[in-house]
Amino acid sequence: MKLIKILFFLVNLILIIFYIYPGSIFGCIFYKDCSIQPQLTKDFVISSNHFYTFLVISLYGFTVFYKNYKNFIIFYLLSLSVILEISHLIIPNRSFQFSDIFGNIAGVIFSFVIIKFIYAWRQK
Repeated sequence: MKLIKILFFLVNLILIIFYIYPGSIFGCIFYKDCSIQPQLTKDFVISSNHFYTFLVISLYGFTVFYKNYKNFIIFYLLSLSVILEISHLIIPNRSFQFSDIFGNIAGVIFSFVIIKFIYAWRQK
């Protein structure tokens, strides 16, 4: 179980690096242009890339920490989703967008709902 927790912290560190990098690391790798951000699916009201990212990170975090640190992991993931997007206000070549922050928060909330359903289903 300790390895799973360490992996969660490592994944969070990688996420933070990707968020604070002044440009797009994936754009640098795939397009050889750090100003291009690859898009997985079309955005609607929220940013789909941000939604998918925080859905996966949050599902992993809730799976590892929900049972023992429920309030802390909820607070941590919501805070991380907001703080990382707000940091784009001061990072060069990055821009703050409400659709991104809403995508981050929606990913956390949706994963929380999934975990709640799983825990309720297991109780039956």
